Amino acid sequence: MEVATSVIVTVTANPSIDRTVEVGALVRGGLHRATAVHVQPGGKGINVARALVCNGIKARAVVPAGGAEGEQLISLLSDYSIDVVRVPTLGPVRMNVSVIEPDATVTKLNEPGARLTEQECRALADAVITASHKASCVILAGSLPPGVHHGFYADLINRLSGEDIRVVVDTSGPALRAAVAAGPALIKPNHHELEEAVQRPLSTLQDVIDAAQELRAAGAQAVLASLGRDGAVLVDENGTWHAEAPVVLARSSVGAGDAMLAGFLAAGGKGQAALVSAVAWGAAAVSLPGSTMPRPDDLRPHLVEVHPRIKAGRELRGDN
Repeated sequence: MEVATSVIVTVTANPSIDRTVEVGALVRGGLHRATAVHVQPGGKGINVARALVCNGIKARAVVPAGGAEGEQLISLLSDYSIDVVRVPTLGPVRMNVSVIEPDATVTKLNEPGARLTEQECRALADAVITASHKASCVILAGSLPPGVHHGFYADLINRLSGEDIRVVVDTSGPALRAAVAAGPALIKPNHHELEEAVQRPLSTLQDVIDAAQELRAAGAQAVLASLGRDGAVLVDENGTWHAEAPVVLARSSVGAGDAMLAGFLAAGGKGQAALVSAVAWGAAAVSLPGSTMPRPDDLRPHLVEVHPRIKAGRELRGDN
């Protein structure tokens, strides 16, 4: 397996502190006593960086962070071997809450994040360019906070286009559509984000493949679509693959898509072997509590099945 060796830079424009609360059952209006609580640094790019360093791969995380919550975020990140590039902001880092039931059903309460000023937006973009010097890959991940225009990631792709750097995008909505037009090397939408991008429901594997090809025609070089219990589909210039793996005991799907992306990049970021790694990392993350990222001992790539022939008419189960 080809493994990334040079540093991978992750950009989390809207980081968070993630509090995951496990309960016996969630009842609207009821009193709930938590059976477990996990507090971890969050945001898609941060999760990808955490997964990479847990598996011995160098990662540099660019994060805007302000307020007491920003101090807590940086403190939480100090538990990992991540090279953190902090961009100071006036507004505080957001706090997100996920409530998880025993069957792994997740109810999420995500704050919008603090509004960034124009000066802070420029400082964040400049920090990304500086941090990307000699990087092999830059991952632009997660939602954009208030005050940041939806073309922010697209502008970064254009600024990085003259460098020998693969740019990967994992976001949604208008930010994803703008980024696709700028020609990223890879995008990683989940089922819902892919539906949103093409503005239609996707109920079968063929629907997912068609949507991925549509986004490739719009500018993305490759599409890695995470499909929850249905595994993942990879569509690039060399072909289309579908892979999946069993999850014996699901604990939490929070961050599983981020672990999947990390696994894909850790294995070289191209082709069938990287897809196997991606699905193995994603399945391992689902079996862990909160947004815990898998370590080498958690990975079971031998359980991943790559289907030699894709069952294009297969109905999707709709979870992410």
